[in-house]
Amino acid sequence: MPDIRLSSAQGKWILFTTVLGSSMVMLDSTVVNVALPRIGRDLNADLATLQWTVNAYMVTLAGLILLGGSLGDLYGRRRIFVLGVIWFATASLLCGLAPGSTVLVAARALQGIGGALLTPGSLALIQASFHPDDRGRAVGLWSGFGGIGAAVGPFLGGWLVDGAGWRWVFLLNVPLALVCVPVALRHVPESTGGVPLAGPGEAGGAAGKVRAHRHFDVLGAALGAVSLALVTYALIEARSGSLAVALTATAGVAAAVAFVYVEKRVPDPMMPLGIFASRQFTAVNLVTLCVYAAFGGFFFLTALQLQVVAGYSPLRAGTALLPTTVLMLLFSARSGALADRIGPRVPLTVGPLLCAGAMLLMLRVGKDADYVTDVLPALLVMGAGMVTLVAPLTATVLASVDTSRAGLASGINNAAARAAGLIAVAALPLLAGMGPEAYRSADAFDAAFRRAMPIIAAVLVAGALLAFATVRRPGPECRRPECRTHGFVTTPPLEPDQRA
Repeated sequence: MPDIRLSSAQGKWILFTTVLGSSMVMLDSTVVNVALPRIGRDLNADLATLQWTVNAYMVTLAGLILLGGSLGDLYGRRRIFVLGVIWFATASLLCGLAPGSTVLVAARALQGIGGALLTPGSLALIQASFHPDDRGRAVGLWSGFGGIGAAVGPFLGGWLVDGAGWRWVFLLNVPLALVCVPVALRHVPESTGGVPLAGPGEAGGAAGKVRAHRHFDVLGAALGAVSLALVTYALIEARSGSLAVALTATAGVAAAVAFVYVEKRVPDPMMPLGIFASRQFTAVNLVTLCVYAAFGGFFFLTALQLQVVAGYSPLRAGTALLPTTVLMLLFSARSGALADRIGPRVPLTVGPLLCAGAMLLMLRVGKDADYVTDVLPALLVMGAGMVTLVAPLTATVLASVDTSRAGLASGINNAAARAAGLIAVAALPLLAGMGPEAYRSADAFDAAFRRAMPIIAAVLVAGALLAFATVRRPGPECRRPECRTHGFVTTPPLEPDQRA
């Protein structure tokens, strides 16, 4: 049984390195949107390239994050976490040095692989290292500090873009990794499958030997990522109406069908389909798809609208988005407690409706928009809606499956949210009629933005109606989330796997 106390020096080092590692991913998820107009201008990129700058990262992260957790279970959580940090930092260096858009997009895909390795590993290390009496508090601190990182992200990104330049949005990860890796190797114990293998600084060579009989669902992970990539490509390039787009879309659907087929038959599937036998779990994940598709599209388009149309600087645009995350950090725990008392149905219905109202308020944000009277009201309503729904959504996902599968359920829900976000970033410009050069024209982008906001609102209303029709109060003995403080604006927080 793990016995490290949070109050000990080693416990503080473990918390520090896991927060630092996961914050690299959280920062990257929020800062890049703010840098997109400058990236487009400097690299002479069209709108499709800006979409791929976001989505290349999300494709590999969403497609491989479940596999990343399994690799840590077998080969050592610290080992995979450190590998993920190094991989992520190396890919970030490539992003920062990219001479053109092709290299940037490829490096972003590599970044997503690193994120898939380190994101589940950071939480698994806490679960495997701390004494059970301290584990809940450690997870709460990890979640809270990570949320602070997500809140700081847009502000920091805007400051870097305005000052040193957009490349430092990526290069910043290199010094963070240079601190994170030595601390992890020195202070974090190795573990695998819940069994400590070696103390800090030791080789931990047994990691590759424990549970070696298990098979990894590499094929399933590859098919999932390929399906997402092909469908995303087809949506981004659909305006061309070419035969290649039709063939790509068909191949993407075929890869998705093959993914389901493989998951039914492999001995250790990445996503066991039996978990969807829970109707509540299936329903809440459908709500998740609606909600996080809306969030992903909203933050992508709003960062551009504030700069291209309203004339905000990157710093001002990044700062403008802070209220949503701050509200979640301040009130998400209380929202979760309220949902425990009244049940999740009302919060999961009201929350998306509030967010839908915020989308309609965003129609006030046009040329020379005043922050206090035009932008802030929409973001406050948006934040209130997110506060209302995110914590109950996470709790309902965990409550809808057996306690032993809570970590898996959380991982699937997190991956579903990321996939929904990337599909939204690919599809919304198409649905709103944005041309390849739309972001270079304030009038053209503003017109498309005004078409996109009602579409997002409709998706949120669909999520609210689905929640009202399907979500029921969980039983009293269900698993409760350990991550109670939420600052995650683009994905629901991961929960630790109880196998650790």
